[in-house]
Amino acid sequence: MGWKLGAGLGAIALGAGLLACGGSDDAAPAAPAVAAGTTAQLALLETTDLHTNVRSYDYFKLADDTTLGFERTATLIKTARAEFANSMLVDNGDTIQGTAVSDYQALVKPIACTDTLAIYKAMNAAGYDVGGIGNHEFNYGLPYLAQVTGNKFDVDGMPALSAQPTCAGPAFPQVLANVYSVKSKQPLFTPYTIVTKTLKAKDPAGKDVNVPVKVGFIGFAPPAILAWDKRWLDGKVYTEGVKETAEKFIPEMKAKGAELIVVISHGGLDAGAYSPTMENGSWHLSKVAGVDAMLIGHSHQIFPDAKSTVGQFNQTGVDKVKGTVNGVPTVMANFWGKHLGVIGLNLKHDGSKWSVDTTKTTVEARSTQNADKTYVAVDATVAPLIEAEHQATIAYVKTPVGTTDFRMTTYFADVGEPGAIEIVNQAQADYVAAYIQANLPEFKTLPVLSVSAPFKSGFGGGNDFTDVAAGPLAINNAADLYLYPNTIYAVKVTGADIKAWLETAAKRFNTINPALTTAQELVSTYPGYNFDMFTSADMQYEIDVTQAVGSRIKNLMYKGAAIDAAAQFVVATNNYRASGGGSFPGLDGSKTIYASPDANRDALISYIKTAKNLTRVANGSHRSWRFTKVTTAGAVTFKSAANQLALAQAAGLAGITLQQADDGSGKSLSVYAIDLAQ
Repeated sequence: MGWKLGAGLGAIALGAGLLACGGSDDAAPAAPAVAAGTTAQLALLETTDLHTNVRSYDYFKLADDTTLGFERTATLIKTARAEFANSMLVDNGDTIQGTAVSDYQALVKPIACTDTLAIYKAMNAAGYDVGGIGNHEFNYGLPYLAQVTGNKFDVDGMPALSAQPTCAGPAFPQVLANVYSVKSKQPLFTPYTIVTKTLKAKDPAGKDVNVPVKVGFIGFAPPAILAWDKRWLDGKVYTEGVKETAEKFIPEMKAKGAELIVVISHGGLDAGAYSPTMENGSWHLSKVAGVDAMLIGHSHQIFPDAKSTVGQFNQTGVDKVKGTVNGVPTVMANFWGKHLGVIGLNLKHDGSKWSVDTTKTTVEARSTQNADKTYVAVDATVAPLIEAEHQATIAYVKTPVGTTDFRMTTYFADVGEPGAIEIVNQAQADYVAAYIQANLPEFKTLPVLSVSAPFKSGFGGGNDFTDVAAGPLAINNAADLYLYPNTIYAVKVTGADIKAWLETAAKRFNTINPALTTAQELVSTYPGYNFDMFTSADMQYEIDVTQAVGSRIKNLMYKGAAIDAAAQFVVATNNYRASGGGSFPGLDGSKTIYASPDANRDALISYIKTAKNLTRVANGSHRSWRFTKVTTAGAVTFKSAANQLALAQAAGLAGITLQQADDGSGKSLSVYAIDLAQ
């Protein structure tokens, strides 16, 4: 059968789903006869990248946020179920990490084995049929993942399977086919499940009938988890390429009776040459024989979307209007519960098997935002399910740790304002320097630097920026300043490595043509969380946005002198970057000299507690980089939150003007311009 029970496959938690997947090698029982010409419609409903956003609430701002939250997605789910006679609800992963609630349950007051995670409580109540596993599921380590999913993992570093407790997990099966235990050589999770769904259908005469269909679901996670969570996974699990894994298991699923094959792929679309380690392999999965539909995610995007300018949706074989990839119906439902993916499969039976009529199949990503820019009402049954966790998290994040005399934001980080980034760099550098002095004498003479990035830089709209008010600082503010549950890593690099690092970070900007009289957008689609920057008087450099990617860093100086390409430095960063996240040259784990077990956020909290009173002069004014001065014939523009021009001026940024108060996107963004000659 290709995999065996007990190799961390969650036999108890999966219940009926596992039996449907094939608890033995016996042939699948014969299904009741279905008349040739019978038709039905089956809606596949997808959530993805929920990141524990159960409530429409921002724990960083301690305020309601109508733009997100599963309690609104749940309303869309109920609407879709009322619309379609037959539906199945599926989650794509990146579910158990992402808010202060998830950190509270994993790190602050670890959840008991007998308790169910807050997000799974809400999902259980919604009646999910199956779930996938994303990369962020691994952020808290394998023992925690096994516990909260109700699994037992046969991996090094964990007790024998017989000694592991059976913990509460979700009430639905979870599948993941391409992550394996090094110890057992078996899949970490159940690779697939086959669910028998009774369909309300029409027989050839148009009469209502109830008939069965066996739907097979198979899950995939990005192989890059091995780099992103190396501290937890190294030597314990390995990955197989998504394409060959699908080619291995799909025939097995069909042999066990699966009539429809649905791929749950936590990855986007990359039509480039296939690699078993590629991050976004869903395009290649669509080419595997037998795939009837794909539910994709990870990229935090919307598909289909006829107006999308996102590169992955504008390549060969991708129909961003109909929602197909190489002819396969495909949906991606954004992130944080903002959308519900809906694939309306049109099915027809020929007397021996079901087939999908793609000409009549519909695909859409339904938004929780209405046409008039309001949002659908919450499903009032959701919030009470996690009220205790919600209130406990709020109490936790209100814990005071210090004060600040300036507003710390990332609204203008893309144009050089270091207000919310310097404190992170200071905390990281202080932590690493202290560790080296105490424990790594061989590196005592090397300068210790630090890089960080504007993790919240407007991707999700005007509310998706770090914004910490002047005054008291609490834990929720530290979580706003450092969004992710990363751990501090230190790498030893050369001056040449630093230049290559900064050249990669400078992909954040488009190439500007000074001669163009029309407006040009400064900021590219390169993620803000990869825009690493120094914020120190010791490091100075320019970014020349008129030059091509790879040739933009000018006048790179350390302590007033041109940096020596051969000189050695220690740079404090995070596990994601040091282990290969973002594909920065040379940062593949080999340069790591210290892999800390401590979270960057915890080091930040500790630093603030020690400093007590932060000031702009000491903690938020040191710019390491500037744009190379150039006069442009037309405007150079960028987007940030509305009504923040005064903040740029208060931070001392020159040449910033307001071009357009509302960019028309409905995301509370304004268009600003920067004079690159200043």
